[in-house]
Amino acid sequence: MKVVLIGGHLSPALSVLDALPKDTEVLFIGRKYAFEGDNALSLEYKTITSMHVPFIGLNTGRLQRKITRFTLFSLLKLPFGIIKSFFILIEFRPDVVVGFGGYVSVPVIISAFVLRIPVVIHEQTMEAGLGNRIVSRFAKKICISWQTSRIYFPNSKIVLTGNPIRKFSIWNSPAGGKFSIFNNKLPTIYVTGGSSGSHFINVAIEGVIEELLKKYNIIHMVGDAHEYHDFDRLKQLRDGLPVNLRDNYILEKFIEPSEVGDLMRSSSLIISRSGMNIVSELIYFEKPALLIPLPFSQNNEQLKNARFLQNLGIGKILQQNDADSKKLLQAISLMFNNLDKYKINDQELKKLSLKNAAQNIISVINYVTKPKTKKFL
Repeated sequence: MKVVLIGGHLSPALSVLDALPKDTEVLFIGRKYAFEGDNALSLEYKTITSMHVPFIGLNTGRLQRKITRFTLFSLLKLPFGIIKSFFILIEFRPDVVVGFGGYVSVPVIISAFVLRIPVVIHEQTMEAGLGNRIVSRFAKKICISWQTSRIYFPNSKIVLTGNPIRKFSIWNSPAGGKFSIFNNKLPTIYVTGGSSGSHFINVAIEGVIEELLKKYNIIHMVGDAHEYHDFDRLKQLRDGLPVNLRDNYILEKFIEPSEVGDLMRSSSLIISRSGMNIVSELIYFEKPALLIPLPFSQNNEQLKNARFLQNLGIGKILQQNDADSKKLLQAISLMFNNLDKYKINDQELKKLSLKNAAQNIISVINYVTKPKTKKFL
């Protein structure tokens, strides 16, 4: 079977990629660069190419949440994205196209529909992303992670598969692989702004890093946005710290998906945005999290995710508009004073988003490529 996977939400895409039969021929289409107008390579490009899976970067238009100097130029690229998608699909001749949300999926799925190639899409969030809403009319089947997404799609196309998370390897070291270098008994905090990093979180951590390092080990995934130079600035700060504090601070642009499982397992607290990917992983590992929702996420999606995790019992919300370094430090201290209270209070909900999700999606893929099959779940 020949499958085109379209990037968007990277974690479920990687989970499905890993679970596909070994003889499947895969082509991955996605973002080569992390940001519009920035030449920093995206995490999906780095990850997929490191797996030796063919990757084509599609430079196409996107519907931006705010007007920037790139907006008009971006929209003008959409027709070119559709044309390029046609040629990609005609050359590769896939049996099915599988999209995981995001603007890159729009021209590819439109082209697949015109070429009569079956389309499956997966919605990771609790509602529905704009890209998936647009292409849902062209899809044979729509895989959803949560019951709350049903209202956004035609019911006849929906399959509740759950939200697959990446496959985690387990190291023998309790601190996890290359991150097991701390020579102290301090608790570890893992700070991440997602695959592209978070400038706000980086700056907030920067303002209190010395105070934090006196009490905690910090593993900080900064991202590589060239606009802000956060990594270079924080590296310079780290190099200037006293040795006893410097040794408690690990700074990374990116952390490989295969390493995140051990890292999360060995951390006492996670500080993060609240995309559904990280939320699903926090549920899986039952890790307390201080969540700083992206304030301009689509339909306030990240705030809803954060509230969901808070109601589940393992999250605390710190609103970006009300936050600064001092409030971040206070919130961290308060959580550590009550860390044993952060427990999941709904075991059935924990199972829903994770159990066999990747295999469920592959069953749907098999169904649309073999229409005579009566049952696929």
